[in-house]
Amino acid sequence: MSLSVESGCTPVNTSMIVPVWLSTHKDPVSEKLVYALLDTQSDSVFIECAVCKSLKVDSCPVTLKLTTLVGKDSLMSSERISGLRVRGFNSSLIIDLPPAYTKECIPVDRAHIPTMETASHWKHLATLADKIPPLQNCEVGLLIGYNCSRALAPREVILGTENEPYAVRTDLGWSIIGPSLTHFEPQSSAAMCHRVSIKEIPAVTPTDVIKVLESDFKDTEGHTKVTSQEDIMFLRKLEKNIRLNKDSHLEMPLPFRKRPYLPDNKPLAVIRLQHLKRRLMRDQEYREHYVTFMEEVIEKGNAEQVFEEGREGERWYIPHHGVYHSKKPGKLRIVFDCSARYKGTSLNDHLLTGPDLMNSLTGILLRFRQYPVALMCDVEKMFHQFHVDHADRDYLRFLWWRNGDFNSQPQTFRMTVHLFGASSSPGCANYGLKHLAREGERLYPLGSQFIMQDFYMDDGVSSIESTEKAIKLAEEARQLCALGSLRLHKFVSNDKEVLETIPPSECAVDVTAVDLALTDQPLERALGIYWSLEQDNFKFRITVKDQPATRRGILSIVASLFDPLGFLAPFVLKGKTILQEMCRSGMGWDDNLPADLQSAWEHWKADLVNLEKIEVPRCIVPSGFGRIIRREIHHFSDASMSGYGQCSYLRLENEQGDISCSLLMAKSRVAPLKITTIPRLELAAAVVSVAVNDMLKEEMNLADAEAFFWTDSQVVLGYINNEARRFHTFVANRVQRIHRTTTPQQWRYICSDENPADYASRGLSVNNLVTSNWFRGPKVLWEKQIPPPMEISKQLPIGDPEVKKVQSLNTQTVQYSCLSDRLTKLSSWSKAIQAVARLIRRVRKDKSHNHSTLAERNDAQCIIIKDLQKQTYAEEITLLCRGKQLPRSNRLYNLDTFVDQDGLLKVGGRLCEASIPNAVKYPVILPKEHQLTKLLIADCHEKMAHQGKGMTINEIRSRGFWITGVNRTVASFVRQCVRCRKLRGPTEEQKMANLPSERIEPSPPFTYSGMDVFGPFITSKGRKSNKRYGLLFTCFCCRAIHIEMLDDMSTDAFINGLRCFIAIRGAVHQIRCDQGSNFIGARNELTKAMEEIDTNRLVTFLAEKQCDFVFNAPHSSHTGGVWERQIRTVRSVLRSTLSQSSGRLDDSSLRTFFYEAMSIVNSRPLTVDSLTDPSSPEPLTPNHLLTLKPTQALPPPGKFVREDLYARKRWRHVQYLAEQFWGRWHKEYVSNITTRQCWHTPRRNMQVGDIVLEKAVDLPRNEWRLARIIEAVTDKDGLVRRVKIQFGDRNLGKDGKRPHKPSVVERPVQKLVLLMEAA
Repeated sequence: MSLSVESGCTPVNTSMIVPVWLSTHKDPVSEKLVYALLDTQSDSVFIECAVCKSLKVDSCPVTLKLTTLVGKDSLMSSERISGLRVRGFNSSLIIDLPPAYTKECIPVDRAHIPTMETASHWKHLATLADKIPPLQNCEVGLLIGYNCSRALAPREVILGTENEPYAVRTDLGWSIIGPSLTHFEPQSSAAMCHRVSIKEIPAVTPTDVIKVLESDFKDTEGHTKVTSQEDIMFLRKLEKNIRLNKDSHLEMPLPFRKRPYLPDNKPLAVIRLQHLKRRLMRDQEYREHYVTFMEEVIEKGNAEQVFEEGREGERWYIPHHGVYHSKKPGKLRIVFDCSARYKGTSLNDHLLTGPDLMNSLTGILLRFRQYPVALMCDVEKMFHQFHVDHADRDYLRFLWWRNGDFNSQPQTFRMTVHLFGASSSPGCANYGLKHLAREGERLYPLGSQFIMQDFYMDDGVSSIESTEKAIKLAEEARQLCALGSLRLHKFVSNDKEVLETIPPSECAVDVTAVDLALTDQPLERALGIYWSLEQDNFKFRITVKDQPATRRGILSIVASLFDPLGFLAPFVLKGKTILQEMCRSGMGWDDNLPADLQSAWEHWKADLVNLEKIEVPRCIVPSGFGRIIRREIHHFSDASMSGYGQCSYLRLENEQGDISCSLLMAKSRVAPLKITTIPRLELAAAVVSVAVNDMLKEEMNLADAEAFFWTDSQVVLGYINNEARRFHTFVANRVQRIHRTTTPQQWRYICSDENPADYASRGLSVNNLVTSNWFRGPKVLWEKQIPPPMEISKQLPIGDPEVKKVQSLNTQTVQYSCLSDRLTKLSSWSKAIQAVARLIRRVRKDKSHNHSTLAERNDAQCIIIKDLQKQTYAEEITLLCRGKQLPRSNRLYNLDTFVDQDGLLKVGGRLCEASIPNAVKYPVILPKEHQLTKLLIADCHEKMAHQGKGMTINEIRSRGFWITGVNRTVASFVRQCVRCRKLRGPTEEQKMANLPSERIEPSPPFTYSGMDVFGPFITSKGRKSNKRYGLLFTCFCCRAIHIEMLDDMSTDAFINGLRCFIAIRGAVHQIRCDQGSNFIGARNELTKAMEEIDTNRLVTFLAEKQCDFVFNAPHSSHTGGVWERQIRTVRSVLRSTLSQSSGRLDDSSLRTFFYEAMSIVNSRPLTVDSLTDPSSPEPLTPNHLLTLKPTQALPPPGKFVREDLYARKRWRHVQYLAEQFWGRWHKEYVSNITTRQCWHTPRRNMQVGDIVLEKAVDLPRNEWRLARIIEAVTDKDGLVRRVKIQFGDRNLGKDGKRPHKPSVVERPVQKLVLLMEAA
């Protein structure tokens, strides 16, 4: 941000620095006093990190591209803060600041702050002495650039003579610019020159998008790493100069491109140290950690004090600062800023980074799964174990206070080891570690192989066949590293015997799970893969930060998923697909997610937490599997329009013929944005399988394993097996790549339903992923013998576009849509008019941006109608323009149509003499079926405030439009109008259901019963009044009733009533009742009492009696009409009976009245057809059967005749009477209930996704709740009469999420108003 300019004699100048009160919009009361530098050469606002921390504001990490006066661009990590505001020291005027960026310090000297003394030194500024605040005890913590012009705008200026300062008043106060004294200070050796331009580098860039969407795998020729000439130079320098020093540490030079001659940058280091000191003084914890780290570095000899000046040009002072690890709180790491620039150069500019010497992370994790014994370890402070050549150490100088005494002068130190922050350190450390392994290969072969193959930077990860070999490997690795004074520690293993042989000080303590991301990622991971030691399996941990639903936020989440082996490839593909759709639509980085993708994104993001349920065995060989006699690798590939991918399985067979199969790895990739064919995508997936096979055999040493390749594309198999055809370049190159390492005999066909790679090409949710065969492989791999391959036809389809032809003629027909068709994409008639009006301006080369005029809108309407009529009535217009009449058979014949001077087809009619506008006399004809006509109807309907069909038609006619078939068209539109449905729509209906078998099949009385409660009734006992209730049972079959009195509405009283009922009436198979508020006596008092009943105890009691207890759907009172009608009858009888009693009832009297009412109701005739016929038999009543009910549930077997009346056995007499009852019951009663009293016609079934209103009797219609159907219950006849609905919830929590789960209830369709049908 600044440039230090050396000078032998520099004047002491002041600048535009003013004291301000800084606060935030969220907490305007809490203000902090800081000095603000008003910088007219900076295009941004910066705030010091310490000030930002004290304000406690939210921030988001960003990367800035910084351009200073030198012109060099550099990248800087920062945080963006919004919502800051400032006011002057003595002012109440608030100025809102644009987004600000944090920085460790604002490089401004306090001597540059103008004070009262500065003004008093100059006569022309003396009057300002009392207007400038005294020097405040605070630092310059804010830099305001010209992007906040209001803060920099001069309100008043006082000028002096030449070489005199001038004063400027801004809204933040007075400041003085220029020399503060009348003499010069020769001691000053540096001046600050500000010129800052920044560009915020997005947290994720288009390059990151390409990496996320396309870099999972590449169609490369192999896995060989390319080495540049600089890489060769790096290796030669280290190979020639590496040596073991007297301390048994490997020593290497700094790998310079060319030994540099550097300027003396000590002034820069001094300034950076001063800024560091300020933070150390402010933050005690930071200071303690910093001093401890530095003292430890010096004590261990990793840094040494320097007393000599050193050779000019061969010394460099490195600024340093501390950073905390995000996942290791309290652990401070000191980073040396080797990229700090001084006079246009930095140390890293001259260092070689070297080749990539690290092993493949994917290969390490694959080998980690091969064998049963797992082992992990870590090299302690790896960089500091490799020393720097003495000749190069002066390039690693830094300043520090001896013994952490900040009151003393800082001393000069230099690092003796390769340090964090140097671009060459990773390459040097990797080279040194592998050099040590090569040197000790003869003495420690296992340890050398472990370090060479299974180390990723400083982490070692391996699996071993046996405990004995693992013990030996750990011992050899420790001894080998000790040769170079490297300490292997933090050993972790799933085998306790291995850990017992390692000193406890070298083992990790209390470790249950290990993070397998062996290196820091550039993006913070949302998904981490962990190794659980106890279960010896892989698990996934989710830490998703809240990100906005924008392209930037979604990419940040998708890119942060760490799944190197592709276990979750089908799930991740769904997230990538959403991201690609946003890219396809050309959305900006911060544009909100489109509505059509919102649901998919929310479902995918919510599904992330379910990943923690997934567990994958670490070892691919099951425990106790025995000796393996055969290994096979099976690769499956597939593609769809969404993406393409592959998955690879290892199939093992032991001596007993047992089979084991497990997923090794998988890859998925979204389909390219450029439209391509499915066969090409299938072929690309096949190439990926070949590349993965080569990698697996190399990394896992599976050269003896037989490989098979499966695809469900017979076209791809035809390409591979056909050797005679010549293909176009795309197919030819990929077929050639497949033939290079595979043979056609290795390729096999599998049907799409059994192909697991189908998941990698289409995507899966987590639950479907768990229940699928993704991790185990298809059934064909688990068979003892894999079926022989099917015969593949080498003949390609005729006309295959990928086959080269000698001559070809390609033609492409493009049908351009007309104006009216294009306008159908718009949502309203007025928008269509406006769009055409803008086009008219463009044609007339009118560049104004004002609203369209009335004339322009009339012209636009004329153009739209003319184009619409041209597409619909072209034949009629042609005839009329030629002066001919329309034939009688024409649909417009009766309208006396003509074409006016504007070319519009209009109605002639008989109103030419009427005193009305011409537009109404001669309306324009429009077709009823076109979408634009519907837009016009919608516009008129909305103008009429959603009134009925008649008013809408009148509005259409008054505008001068004649729509053919207008009545039906408008009526249909009004019926479909959501707003009208909401205001006036009727509730849904459905054809009345068939009677259940319980009502139309003979059965003993009360075998199937309905239950309800009515009351309360007030009885007296002494002076005390009690509430009593009636418990009514209704027989579904014979319509008999039974009443029991309940002492109260407790569960015990309820159960006692049931016990009495069952004791008197016999066994009951099923009891039905309404839910809660639907009881027929459901006054508020009864409803509240019913809520106290323990339904669980009730169900348990009935279950013990072999009886089902069934609830009807809530708010479905019509389904309980059987007993509801009986309640009314009982109430009528009781009302008549009780009116004759005097005084208050007691319990005994009420019970007596109940039984008398029961007897009266059971004596009522079931049918009334023969009541007036004196010769008809006695009316059939429930009492005919009740007195004859047997004690057994089922009647004895056999047929009974009239002669049985005179039989000696009484039970035959009873049975005969029962048969007589059931015969008459069938003829007289059942035949009369066959007709439906209402709801005769089947209606549309409600469907999942329908939007409805729930009818609430106690609320006005505009307060009925909106809901969505999530489940439709289909009856036996295929009709839906009950649905489950989910209510919307507008309330959001502080985190932007809904605090409660949406409520789901069950309702009959009669309680719902349909607003919108599901798509």
